[in-house]
Amino acid sequence: MENIGAGLAALGVFGPGIGIGILAGLAATAIGRNPDAAGQIRGLAIILAAFAEGLGVLAIVVGLLTIFIK
Repeated sequence: MENIGAGLAALGVFGPGIGIGILAGLAATAIGRNPDAAGQIRGLAIILAAFAEGLGVLAIVVGLLTIFIK
């Protein structure tokens, strides 16, 4: 029962994972519609994916903190 908070905090990883999947799909669609802007779209998609990954890492860190700090 004491690790329920850690499990709930770790559920925060699902959101960024779904967000990165949607971002990749929309970026591929945008590049398919306008191949000339592929470099700009790819650069922006990489930056946004890094921000989403940061949120996932933050959720994992919060989960680990709830386990080890009592």
